[in-house]
Amino acid sequence: MLVETKKRKEKVVLLAVDVGDGTDVRASLDELAELADTADAEVVGKLIQARESFHPGTYIGKGKIEEVLEYVRFEHADAVICDDELSPAQMSNLGEALGVKVIDRTVLILDIFAAHARTGEGKLQVELAQLRYRSSHLIGMGHVLSRQGGGIGTRGPGETRLEADRRQIRERISVLNSKLKDVVKNRDVMRAGRTESGVPTVAIVGYTNAGKSTLLNHLTQAGVLSEDKLFATLDTTTRSLELESGQKLLFTDTVGFIHKLPHTVIKAFRSTLEEAGYADILLHVVDLSNPRYEEQMRVVYETLEELDIAGKPILTAFNQVDMVFTPGVRRDTPGPFRQDAIAGTKDPRADEQVFISAKTGEGVDQLLQKLEEIAGAGMIDIEKVFPFDQAGRLQYIRTYGKLLEETYREDGIYVRAKVPAEGLHLLSDGK
Repeated sequence: MLVETKKRKEKVVLLAVDVGDGTDVRASLDELAELADTADAEVVGKLIQARESFHPGTYIGKGKIEEVLEYVRFEHADAVICDDELSPAQMSNLGEALGVKVIDRTVLILDIFAAHARTGEGKLQVELAQLRYRSSHLIGMGHVLSRQGGGIGTRGPGETRLEADRRQIRERISVLNSKLKDVVKNRDVMRAGRTESGVPTVAIVGYTNAGKSTLLNHLTQAGVLSEDKLFATLDTTTRSLELESGQKLLFTDTVGFIHKLPHTVIKAFRSTLEEAGYADILLHVVDLSNPRYEEQMRVVYETLEELDIAGKPILTAFNQVDMVFTPGVRRDTPGPFRQDAIAGTKDPRADEQVFISAKTGEGVDQLLQKLEEIAGAGMIDIEKVFPFDQAGRLQYIRTYGKLLEETYREDGIYVRAKVPAEGLHLLSDGK
């Protein structure tokens, strides 16, 4: 007789401190709950304490600790997740006082990354981020997490080194850095090839779960995992698309951004995130149905600034138009797009903007038209007669440019076209 067993979800209590700095703590805690759900945990409570500052030893004050302890016992919770990055002392002391595993937002995000990394590069980056974090939190963290052998914060390629000493961690970090340097070299070679070809590159950026992968799948049938969860996809994907006009574009998906994205993550994934810096165009996808979409836009631009990515043409695609009555107000079911529903909605940082549904394809034709216009701005007009023995050069124009006129004459092939500035040397007489 077969008995079907179902893995029990960890019960977690979420904890935040409101220090009065203007942060929407409740909204941040709601997002933390989404992260916990993505990590396959069951949220059984959310608690907030208002304080002038974080308690240096325990994150929350003594009175609140007693309240949280009571709550943990009543709900039979397995862990407490704090919405801020804790110091080793805070994590150790709070765990000791509550008698359960205590982790912070950074550990939770790293755990999700560990679960979702698929490629060799992604796994290397996740392990590197985990080890850097654990190296700085070694004292106390091993003691607290050793209360339970599994669950959130203990997954991923770096889990066996949780109890390792700093020397071992430093050695492993050195090995990972060396491997990632080789990966970056390969990435640079591929990037150089794309630049040489002259095909415009579009980096899809945005807040996590804004619909970037869904859009990439719709445009290029990339087959990227697309789920209604935070950080459902982690690994970078590049796909090509040929427009009806013959113009080619390369689309690169990037790691989603999030409020309080840990610096260890930014540092480890810098080479991946910097793909956006080498793109010709940034396609900023925004979930218009999210009530905090404006705050999410701000986080995206702040992260881009932290990565020194600026000066790129930006096309903002306000996504999920089929799910909104007005921006930030979500329908229960999809409905027809109404222009008056989004009147006045604007991204002041963008050069152009469109309203789309990546799921249904609504507005995608306009998006591609805008991308073609922006990409065309980097094209150079040429008018040239190619000798018949150089007819092969026309293939470059057809592939990477726009052939406007082609006439066979006695002295050769007369061509009028638009070509990428980067590839102009390939058509010169010296080649």
